[in-house]
Amino acid sequence: MKEKSAAGVRLDKWLWAARFYKTRALAREMVDGGKVHYNGQRSKPSKIVELNAQITLRQGNDERVVVVKNITEQRRPASEAMLLYEETAESIEKREKVALARKLNALTMPHPDRRPDKKERRDLMRFKYGDSE
Repeated sequence: MKEKSAAGVRLDKWLWAARFYKTRALAREMVDGGKVHYNGQRSKPSKIVELNAQITLRQGNDERVVVVKNITEQRRPASEAMLLYEETAESIEKREKVALARKLNALTMPHPDRRPDKKERRDLMRFKYGDSE
């Protein structure tokens, strides 16, 4: 049986092992889709990860910039997976600003406590599209 060295781990496998994406297939899709950049450039899922490489990736609405600190191909618990990378200070600051802006935006457009009834829905439609009569 061939033994793989931890130094030769694919990018999609490392992203999965570091728990950025739930499945390896999803990690592969993100790399193929251009959502993951390795040292500032688009790359292939088969790219071999090196120590101190900078990886920019998207998770939902958040964008993270991390530096590779350790390499493994095994998916370990989250507490151990966090030791594989270090997020840059600029990335943390930017994510917090975006989260705050998203929160403030949600406060400016509150949702009603309940759905409109039939009469209120008609009034809303009349207001939105004008009186068709």
